[in-house]
Order: sequence, then C-alpha cells, then structure tokens
Amino acid sequence: MKKIITLFTIFLSAIAFSQEITIEKNHFLLEGKQISPKEVKTLLASNTEALNLYKSSRTKGAIGGFLLGFGSGLIIADLVSGALTDVKYPTGATYLGIASLITSIPVLSGRTKKLNDALALYNESLKKSATNDSNFELNIIANQSGYGLQFQF
Repeated sequence: MKKIITLFTIFLSAIAFSQEITIEKNHFLLEGKQISPKEVKTLLASNTEALNLYKSSRTKGAIGGFLLGFGSGLIIADLVSGALTDVKYPTGATYLGIASLITSIPVLSGRTKKLNDALALYNESLKKSATNDSNFELNIIANQSGYGLQFQF
C-alpha cells in the first residue's frame, strides 16, 4: 500500500508541474524539449496577462534590435564615407547613429525581465489550476474493522 501511495503522489506531482515553460540558453523548453516562440505564444494564449507581457517583450526586442542595427549601420557608413572621400568626418549621420545606439540600450534592457515575468505568471497559473481544479481527496477512515485510506477523484 505504501508503494501505491508513493507512486500516486509522484504521478500527481509530475502532472502538476509537467507543463511549465522554462528558458535555458535562450531556448524555450517544455518538458525538456525545445519549442518555438510561436508555440510559446500559443501556450500563453490561455493567460492574457502573461501573453501581453510576452508580446511586449518581443516588441521591445524587435524595436531595440532595429535601433541598435540602424545606429551601427549609420556610424559605419559615415566612417567608410569619411575615409574614402574628402568629406569632413563626423557628420550628422554619426551623431544620429550614436543617438540610436544610446536609445536602444534602455529599450533592450527591459525585455528579459518582461519575458521572465510572463513565463513566471503562466507557470504560476498552471500550479494554481492544477491544485484548485482537481477533485482529489484523501481521507483516513476508521471503523470496527480497522483503519484505511479513502481516495476520491
């Protein structure tokens, strides 16, 4: 009987925590298998607040990446044009590139926090639904014949 109860408890805990999304080395993992960002978005659709945080994180990453690339491109293009021609270096393009690079720093800095908050919120909602929605009851029963355990699902 102890073996059955132990196996049942392990099984119940595995079910409760098996659908958590984790991040390792910039990859999303579900049950130890890598999933795409599109699949993450589909899974987060059940929790609107987590989905909004995830979308915000992705938007911040896209905008910050654009600003970073745009600024770098302007600086390099102005440097090359200044080296190959007789134009006085630096021009306005370099200053615009530096401004774009500086702007990208705060934009990119908040994206990982939002992503982690979205996944934590989703995983927490899974834990709550696993514990609240189950109709599992464990009762200890005693009568004239002895003691026993009663499981109800």
